[in-house]
Amino acid sequence: MLSRTRGAAILVIGDEILSGRTQDTNTGYIARWLGQIGIPVREARVVPDIEAEIVAAVRALSGRYDYVFSTGGIGPTHDDITADCMAAAFGTGIDLHPGVFAALSARYASMNIGGFNEARQRMARIPYGASLIANPLSAAPGFQLGNVFVMAGIPAVMQAMLEDVRRRLVAGRALTAVTVSVFLGEGAIAAGLAALQKTYPDVPLGSYPFSRDGRFGTSLVARGNDTARLAEVREALATMVRAVGGEPLVEGAG
Repeated sequence: MLSRTRGAAILVIGDEILSGRTQDTNTGYIARWLGQIGIPVREARVVPDIEAEIVAAVRALSGRYDYVFSTGGIGPTHDDITADCMAAAFGTGIDLHPGVFAALSARYASMNIGGFNEARQRMARIPYGASLIANPLSAAPGFQLGNVFVMAGIPAVMQAMLEDVRRRLVAGRALTAVTVSVFLGEGAIAAGLAALQKTYPDVPLGSYPFSRDGRFGTSLVARGNDTARLAEVREALATMVRAVGGEPLVEGAG
């Protein structure tokens, strides 16, 4: 059995993401949002609308990480199977939630869009034992089951749901990053960067090629939640860059 890893995972559900028809913007948003409250994202997965795939992913991720943030598959159509899959993953049942059913019924009664039909009633199906995640935009809620937060795939709705999730999380120190850029290729700084990673094993270091005004270079990024430690690493990166013949462009934190 895998030991639990501190941090979070993101699970994106939907054939439309895998086909390229819909671009996933939720993963980046969730990762940045969590970083601001000191919860690092350790893994992200995209799975199709297949029950066995979803159930396996939920069980694996929820067993390994503190939190799992799921997006997609809780709408009114036949391929919206996330709620059923979450119930299966946690070995519980699922049925219409009386409070959600009443709220959605009242909402659709006030709208001239075809009423609260059978398809829309599917959005009131909540696994037993789940707590609701408020949706101030369209009323159809998400839910929390164990350490898994199940949210809509529509970005605006997902973002609104996150605000209800915030109070349920144990936050840490906000994550930040410092960047040192140089007009040298990655090959020129690879050895020096690898040596610094061994010197600072607690601070993840990354290198990212760029092109500016026709010149190619590399941005070196250090991430963490200890500002003093990051300042030390930034100076070490700048020193390393100078040692291989480059002029560091220190770009601060962000």
